Amino acid sequence: MLDFVGLESDLGDEERLIRDTAREFVEERVRPDIADHYEAGTFPTELITEMGEMGFYAPNLDGYDLPNVSETAYGLLMQELEACDSGLRSMASVQGALVMYPIHAFGSEAQKEQWLPDMGRGEKIGCFGLTEPEHGSNPSAMETRAEAADGGYVLNGSKTWITNAPIADVAVVWARDKSSDGNPVRGFLVETDRDGFVVNKITEKLSLRASITGEFGLNDVFVPEENVLPGVEGMKGPLSCLTQARYGIAWGAVGAARDCFEVARDYATDREQFDTPIASFQLQQEKLAEMATQITTSQLLAHRLAELKERGDLRPQHVSMAKRNNVRMARDQARVAREMLGGNGITSDYSPMRHMANMETVYTYEGTHDIHTLILGQDLTGIAAFE
Repeated sequence: MLDFVGLESDLGDEERLIRDTAREFVEERVRPDIADHYEAGTFPTELITEMGEMGFYAPNLDGYDLPNVSETAYGLLMQELEACDSGLRSMASVQGALVMYPIHAFGSEAQKEQWLPDMGRGEKIGCFGLTEPEHGSNPSAMETRAEAADGGYVLNGSKTWITNAPIADVAVVWARDKSSDGNPVRGFLVETDRDGFVVNKITEKLSLRASITGEFGLNDVFVPEENVLPGVEGMKGPLSCLTQARYGIAWGAVGAARDCFEVARDYATDREQFDTPIASFQLQQEKLAEMATQITTSQLLAHRLAELKERGDLRPQHVSMAKRNNVRMARDQARVAREMLGGNGITSDYSPMRHMANMETVYTYEGTHDIHTLILGQDLTGIAAFE
């Protein structure tokens, strides 16, 4: 596997074990069928509990039967999952960073005990409800509302582009509390079998097809008081979750790009034209050299983020830079790898075009490339260009 500057030589035993376990799982249990799932628009749901048994959901959290591994180990896990397919990493990322994390960080002890052990084992599935049909890049303008009722709240609104929604047991829903001064954003744990909770699967996708995506409506859904996340109010709640997930994306994108490089290099050394492997041509070597350089640069950024996160110095703007850079890199290098494969590259026998299509989604979700550009611009200049 591409590791040009020997970053993995500095890994600890735990990090190597997680990397190797994830890599072996992908090679044996997922990769043989992932192209078929992509074409069919399905996710290998039979692997969800197996992934839980292997500790793939929120392994960097502590307590509640969770492994509490290093941030580098968690990043390596995301890298290996996305080297197979972005849909695989998205499932684990949403479960861990967008659902289990807010329960762990902001939930009551009862909520943690109720959900985290089962979700860690993959016996319960969660989804994260922030994006709305009319509010994507500006989530603070959300229209989903919660109004106090006897013993709890009544929720109304809709959310869309929600990974795992059609198979979820619980949704972390962010809504405006219309019963409090200032209408603060609050988080609600909404079981998906509650009256008035309606889910539709989104199927018309040309990207991230091996992922289960949906939209849901909340029509006078009653949620008891004990289902409110007590530890946070305001946009800090959902945005902190996105920071956790974007960290994993920055690592995952490296995995997708690395897989594209390895497929292209293997193809170039095997494929002969004009009585010689195409890897002997200068044009092809230039492409491989540039791919390796861009991937290595992104690897260095991901590893640095892990160091900052471990010591508590990671800022959301750091994650914005890494998400923006690494996903753009993977998007660009997937296209180059597909180009090197020629006509064969448009078939499902090779992964780069699948990665290339998936990266269009990853480039857009959890903060578009442009939004992360503006976040960095504000941090560098002190001027918010989006206000």
